[in-house]
Amino acid sequence: MDKHILGIDIGGSGIKGAIVDITTGDFKTDRLKIDTPKPATPKAVADTLKKMVDQLDYKGRIGCGFPAIMKHGVACSASNIDKSWIGTNAEQVFSDATDCKVFVANDADVAGLAEHKLGYAADTKGTAILLTLGTGIGSALIYNGELVPNTELGHVIFKHGEIAELYAANSVREKEGLSWKEYGHRLNEFLHHLDFLFSPDLFIIGGGISKVFDNYEPYFDLETKVVPSKFQNKSGIIGAAIYAHKHDL
Repeated sequence: MDKHILGIDIGGSGIKGAIVDITTGDFKTDRLKIDTPKPATPKAVADTLKKMVDQLDYKGRIGCGFPAIMKHGVACSASNIDKSWIGTNAEQVFSDATDCKVFVANDADVAGLAEHKLGYAADTKGTAILLTLGTGIGSALIYNGELVPNTELGHVIFKHGEIAELYAANSVREKEGLSWKEYGHRLNEFLHHLDFLFSPDLFIIGGGISKVFDNYEPYFDLETKVVPSKFQNKSGIIGAAIYAHKHDL
């Protein structure tokens, strides 16, 4: 099987993709980024994927990280994307549009796969939790090498009866003008809560905010190890390619 696979990370603002060497995580092409269409309907997003595939002159299996709860290729929610996706078989829509076999999973889940297979969780036995901190909080839960899909830990009820991402997402830090110290303490609270619920062996902080990990890491006081994502915001593309590789055609 070809070890060079196209990975695509579909987000609310941009659709990013590159052909990935799934044995190393290296990009074999430049990363392409195309603005997510508005509205981001199934047809509009599928047309954007086709444009990306054509630009790369790619034929083969494709992996996609998608901002939704995904069950057997079907979107069961819609986060930062058009609500018309709910109930849509994304794998079928994308496969039809690109003439390639496309495999789709939750965007945070595939980022977690990248960290597990090639990143800092690669040698971790037991439980690892990846959190992607951006507009919301995505999560990936990996136990002894197996992904537990669609955990959505950013939606656990946390402070004042609200979901956690309304308290500790990076977008909240920006909106409320929190200092890194204030934000670090908030994130520390949330990590302690997850530590109590899951007793993980490792936390991984992903998303763009992982680039500035040193700004808020001093405010953590957990015994459980916390590290930034090795691949930062490339994890989604790399993990999507790995996810496609895992499936037999």
